Amino acid sequence: MERPIDHDRLAAMRSEYEEGGLDEAQAGDDPFDLLARWLRDAVDAGVPEPNAMALGTATLDGRPSVRIVLMKGLDERGVTFFTHYTSRKGSELEANPRAAATLLWHPVQRQVRLEGSVQRLPAAESDAYFASRPHGAQVGAVGSHQSRPVTDRRALEAQVRAAEDAAGDGEVPRPSTWGGYLLVPETIEFWHGRRNRVHDRLLYRRDVGGWERVRLQP
Repeated sequence: MERPIDHDRLAAMRSEYEEGGLDEAQAGDDPFDLLARWLRDAVDAGVPEPNAMALGTATLDGRPSVRIVLMKGLDERGVTFFTHYTSRKGSELEANPRAAATLLWHPVQRQVRLEGSVQRLPAAESDAYFASRPHGAQVGAVGSHQSRPVTDRRALEAQVRAAEDAAGDGEVPRPSTWGGYLLVPETIEFWHGRRNRVHDRLLYRRDVGGWERVRLQP
């Protein structure tokens, strides 16, 4: 067994934040506009997979789980992601259709948190996105039964080969057990690192006819 990291060293790990900040004038009144601007900034800064977000779901009795998914859409409705409906997160969303998500862009010292309700996307939107995926990713979605146990890697690869053989070079239809979700935020919080841990935090809360913006202490 490798030697674990020294506790004191772990406790001392920190970065100082020096990349400006976030004020109300910069933020504006529309959190979706600010999220789009920050996402473009992360792309321009070369952040790896800037659309990766940690997605938290929970069972009906409140047992949470979290994993990284890719945000594949952003508009005035909310943010979208795709997965297997029969996966663990899909099962939890079926029972408890609420979620929280966090995007972290450490190189630009920013993060965004979203919380709200979740609903399945219309089939036509899921079909359109599935058709845009690379052929190999389509086959993988058919051959893998996400979150289900499998004997070993060889058995998993056999399932994918069988799906590939069945598809050939033709079109791969979207499985009925795979599709998109829309996270409709009720709150969106923007965090920008500042010196001495006195960070900027602006929280947008959905209100009747718009959004209320408040500053939170770090």
